[in-house]
Amino acid sequence: MKKTRHNPFIQPPSRPTSSINVTPLVDVVLVLLIIFMVVTPLLDKSVAVAVPKTERVEDIQDVPDEQLLVRLDKDSNLTINDRPVTNAEYVATLKTAMDNRVPEAQVIFLLADDDASYGRMVQAIDLAKSAGVRVIGMSTAEPDEDKP
Repeated sequence: MKKTRHNPFIQPPSRPTSSINVTPLVDVVLVLLIIFMVVTPLLDKSVAVAVPKTERVEDIQDVPDEQLLVRLDKDSNLTINDRPVTNAEYVATLKTAMDNRVPEAQVIFLLADDDASYGRMVQAIDLAKSAGVRVIGMSTAEPDEDKP
């Protein structure tokens, strides 16, 4: 029989190693560290924003006679200065009030309930425009004022 010779420079296959190679992990962590070190100083930049100052009205129930406050409640009912009106009365009242004013004073304020129909609010705005109102101001109230 012929004997096979083994090459002394080639080692026989061994069992696979179960250790994790951490070199790529360390490389990635160092690159991320450098990126965060470069980006962090840029985060301190801020932009100045001019925020308007708010004004709080003491009591929105007290409306001067010359000012028209139109309220739209959650049931889609309209009131002008706390007097309930129908659509026809709404247009007629606003038209009468706007005819007696100079164009710069043809202003109303609309205060709509949060639960009011959006379509009804748009209809109230359209009817006011048809009655001659030039400027419609949207009056707002803080949520704590209306809810008990």
